[in-house]
Amino acid sequence: MSFTPQDEQYMRQALQLARQGIALASPNPRVGTVVLDSSGEVAGTGFHTYEGLKHAEVLALEQAEARAKDGTLYLNLEPCCHQGRTGPCTDMVIASGVRRVVVAMADPNPQVSGKGIEKLRAAGITVETGLMQAEARHLNEPFAKYILHKQPLVILKSGMTLDGKIAPPPGESFNPSALGAGGATGGWITSVEARNHVQELRHESDSIMVGVGTVIADDPLLTDRTGLPRRRPLMRVVLDSRLRLPLESRLVKTARNDVLVFCSFAEENKKRTLEERGIHVEQVPLGLGDGRPDLVRIACLLSEMEITSLLIEGGALVNWTALAAGIVDKVFLYYAPKILAGTGSVPFATGPGFKKMTDAALVKNIILHRFGEDFAVEGYLRDPYEPPAAQPAATPITKGQA
Repeated sequence: MSFTPQDEQYMRQALQLARQGIALASPNPRVGTVVLDSSGEVAGTGFHTYEGLKHAEVLALEQAEARAKDGTLYLNLEPCCHQGRTGPCTDMVIASGVRRVVVAMADPNPQVSGKGIEKLRAAGITVETGLMQAEARHLNEPFAKYILHKQPLVILKSGMTLDGKIAPPPGESFNPSALGAGGATGGWITSVEARNHVQELRHESDSIMVGVGTVIADDPLLTDRTGLPRRRPLMRVVLDSRLRLPLESRLVKTARNDVLVFCSFAEENKKRTLEERGIHVEQVPLGLGDGRPDLVRIACLLSEMEITSLLIEGGALVNWTALAAGIVDKVFLYYAPKILAGTGSVPFATGPGFKKMTDAALVKNIILHRFGEDFAVEGYLRDPYEPPAAQPAATPITKGQA
């Protein structure tokens, strides 16, 4: 299908509008819309936010009013054709009188996928698809994983040296929370530019996870420090099998119903104390026989809370546990031009490891990024758009079962 430079210009604008829904649209998809009138002038624009309720195409068409007749509508995601919190968007698109609709991608939601496009075509509207599809799919990966698999998109993030070390020997490490904005000379592994991008990843995520060992060692806040608006606070998740979370930690002191602890053994007094301080404690069985809470069940529980994305910023053991549990969809690995070497330095992942090269986690569709002197590898262990039948899926459980 052939698209014009004008088509590319306005689809790019629709994608930019959709990005304004980052941290505001979840658990719904990020959608942006541009409406042109019959003369090719912009008549209306809109992007979806969950609290705003109305979908992007509805907002844009309301703004365009009568100017939409015989015009063109651009949007990054197929219009919905089912009754949800709002009525079908296809009905308003048809009623508006637009003669052409350009859609970047089909909706991964099985209730919609392809049906919205079919409905528009049946009404005599020309519908063209696939323009900037790769960018559109990348933007709505969390929604796709959530709607297809009832689990959040899981991104494993780590910063390391060229030889794969995430920290010097234990006696030589430092406490980042005690440092100024620039860190200490030689203290941080990655650059300021890379660490700023990590904040962008946090902003794009519904939740962030670490192990209790990281909390004890570094006393992090685990907050989104971009300053950009978000509908819900970043859910701060801690894996803490024996409920060792320190009461004096900054996580506990700043908890406002945005800290969630998964444990397997809960001392009742400690649990009660944490809950009194605004921390939710969820008990789950152990997984993989390694003494840690079952990550597959945790992913299902997070999905039940309408968490569509999880960023793991764990230490070496948490990194291995997540890989071994098979919950990781993609990685974002930052590399600094440094070499620590030595057997005492902490590797990216530790534990039993995969026993054969054929068992190793295979990272596909790699994208390279540059951040100052650092670079990062973004890649996929599995495609969030694959239907459940195409890849193993966890069996959802209820909170009562946990």
